[in-house]
Amino acid sequence: MKTNLALTVILTSLLFLYGCSDNEDSLAESELVSQVSSSSKMSSASKGSSATSQTFPQAQQEVLETWEAIVQSVKEGDLDKLISFHSYGPKFTEFKNGELRNGGEANEAHERAVFGSVTEVVKLEALDMQIAVYYGNVANVTFHSDFHLMFGEDLVIVREQTSLLFVKTKGEWKIVAEHHSPLNQ
Repeated sequence: MKTNLALTVILTSLLFLYGCSDNEDSLAESELVSQVSSSSKMSSASKGSSATSQTFPQAQQEVLETWEAIVQSVKEGDLDKLISFHSYGPKFTEFKNGELRNGGEANEAHERAVFGSVTEVVKLEALDMQIAVYYGNVANVTFHSDFHLMFGEDLVIVREQTSLLFVKTKGEWKIVAEHHSPLNQ
């Protein structure tokens, strides 16, 4: 348990630093100017606040809407749409099933194989969801999955602790890291 927590903290920290760097894909210049202006006003209003205490409600709403679109793509069986919510590349990372880390190619293959085999989505709930946004362009989404999926006549129930790390790139929220751990009942 302590190892999983340590890995999650390290992964989140690394991707947080990536999201905060000056990269060409991040926010458009006008968005950045607006964000800096808002941050200045916010900092003046709440002395001592930091990135960990600011809430970014508009960004939280955007991430929630992205999550809802992900759920809809799974329900509709639209695998290309589901995959489009990921930003695959050399920085993409995933942990699942207690296995070693894998990257974008393995994640895409797994998602296509699993969700491509689903014959019916009975339930797809994210319980106790928390959306934490940092600097307006990095979001850590955590929840307990309660997914009930039919594979032919077999019902599979997936109950996991899930962390998804999103980065806002060219105006869209994309998943850059996934971590799935078994949820103790």
